[in-house]
Amino acid sequence: MTKQLVIAAIGEDRPGLVDQLSGWILESGCNIADSRMMVLGGEFAVLLLVSGNWNNLAKLEDQLELAQSRLGMSINVKRTEERPPGGDFLPYAVDVVALDHPGIVHSLASFFSQRNINIQDLSTASYAAAHTGTRMFSVHMSLDVPADTHIASLREEFLDFCDRLNLDAVIEPLKG
Repeated sequence: MTKQLVIAAIGEDRPGLVDQLSGWILESGCNIADSRMMVLGGEFAVLLLVSGNWNNLAKLEDQLELAQSRLGMSINVKRTEERPPGGDFLPYAVDVVALDHPGIVHSLASFFSQRNINIQDLSTASYAAAHTGTRMFSVHMSLDVPADTHIASLREEFLDFCDRLNLDAVIEPLKG
């Protein structure tokens, strides 16, 4: 039976880290089922969902200190279970662009939390606007909207909320 392990790792960015990290997982007899990897500042951050049988995951866990030393990364692991399939929700995507200022992510998260809408995935970026160089901020989210939610009302509330905060936003069904 396949089991799962979540691995979170961070370390100074340098070429070869993905090669070494994925090699450690492969040598343990495990497989990367899902991943998010990015450079943040001068650090390389990784989130992995690793699958394997219980003894291969145990082997991976036993090698944790050696891997941290060899990779020069801080690594945390946590056993997890497969997420139950289904659920009565509608997948939606949200894209927001605004002048960069503190609190944008918190405001958006609070809006959806108050409506019992789960954020499945969230990514942000700040960048300089073309021509002016003004600091901009973008957010992309994947949401699980409860199926009994009146979508037209949600969309109207969300867009009004974004107008009040001077956020340019779109909410639409997630396209598979």
